Amino acid sequence: MQGKRIIVPENPVSNFLFNNTRSGLLWLIIRLYLGYAWINAGWHKLTNENWVGSKAGTGLTGFVNGALGKAADGKDVTGWYASFLENMVLPHAKVFSYIVAFGETAVGLGLILGLLTGVAAFFGAFMNASFLFAGTLSTNPLLFILATWLVLGWKVAGWYGLDRWALPILGTPWSRHKTNSNDHSASV
Repeated sequence: MQGKRIIVPENPVSNFLFNNTRSGLLWLIIRLYLGYAWINAGWHKLTNENWVGSKAGTGLTGFVNGALGKAADGKDVTGWYASFLENMVLPHAKVFSYIVAFGETAVGLGLILGLLTGVAAFFGAFMNASFLFAGTLSTNPLLFILATWLVLGWKVAGWYGLDRWALPILGTPWSRHKTNSNDHSASV
């Protein structure tokens, strides 16, 4: 087997979902739902002075203290994450407060507009995982699953959005360094 490539054919369902632009309508529904959830959460934080404004960091401090209380009771929050919250987030609560508020809004906008859908979904999933580690169940498991699916379907998930035009312009990791075989000009 040395030196030989084995190519496993993709099944028709995953091929349709992750490579066929006709699945874009399904992804559009998921994107809009997820985008609305994020932009709604972000907007509530952006318009709340406890998150962004004169009392920035207060809202996040309350959230972190709740997570630390759960960790102390041995519930829902692991020790390593509680340590991260206590030693990294709490001392910089104001900065993290702005990051959360603007991050949620940016993820929501990216998903609604279908711009850099895979990247927006990745950061949404990252925030969901962070909230889950902090012991907040709520809608986070559902949003995490949907965001993960969007990350997997990034090539076609933004077809009915700005990615339809943005991705060909920005290129993809596997097409960025292609050279035109007819181009024989030398670079100086």
